[in-house]
Amino acid sequence: MELRAYWGIVRKRIWIVMLLLLVLLLSYPFLGPAQAPQLYSASMRFVVGIAPEPLPPEVYGYDRYYTWLTAEYLIDDMSEVVKSRAFAEDVAEVSGRSIPVGAIQGATASGKLHRILTISASWGDPKELATIANAIVQVMQERSGTYFGQLGTENAVVALIDPPVVSPIGRSLRQRLDLPLRLTLALALGVALTFLLDYLDDSVRHRADLEALGIDLLAQVPSQRTWLARFLQRRLP
Repeated sequence: MELRAYWGIVRKRIWIVMLLLLVLLLSYPFLGPAQAPQLYSASMRFVVGIAPEPLPPEVYGYDRYYTWLTAEYLIDDMSEVVKSRAFAEDVAEVSGRSIPVGAIQGATASGKLHRILTISASWGDPKELATIANAIVQVMQERSGTYFGQLGTENAVVALIDPPVVSPIGRSLRQRLDLPLRLTLALALGVALTFLLDYLDDSVRHRADLEALGIDLLAQVPSQRTWLARFLQRRLP
């Protein structure tokens, strides 16, 4: 079957496709996915280490090799400390807000790269998020030593290199593709219905239908001329 024949089948019942698309667009605000609340994020980066131990001039310090090695271990451990309940409790205390500890714990994440610790937090209220982010910075700089008793509070050093900046989180890829995918499925369903109805339709509409049945065609009544043909006939001499 030629492409023109396929297009003729769809065009004959194009109203089915248009109706499905119209119903989908009208019902999308009611049957579509629930609108997710706007979230905001704040990220900050730290350098974590320990102050080098002062040594007498006659004692070799291995070029502070063990100081750097300890810093790498601290980054690994601190990334897990950020996820703990103790850290969330300290952040809630410093922030001065009645925010559930579990909410802070669930909204905070950490990562490490090249001895740099990144802490990110997401929240629905930008003002509360700024308060929480500043509390995280204060806890990291003032209370980090308490999580590592073997070092001593005075030896733990946390330097903020990127302060927190609150910014809105855009829509996810799934939310952006939801409506186009639904329209594509509705279009495919409408086209499938047109072909199904054409397959079930046993009426004779074209010359090819009779020839397929083995019936000899003696004459054919021409179809009604289009408005363009009538217009040209009136205009041309």
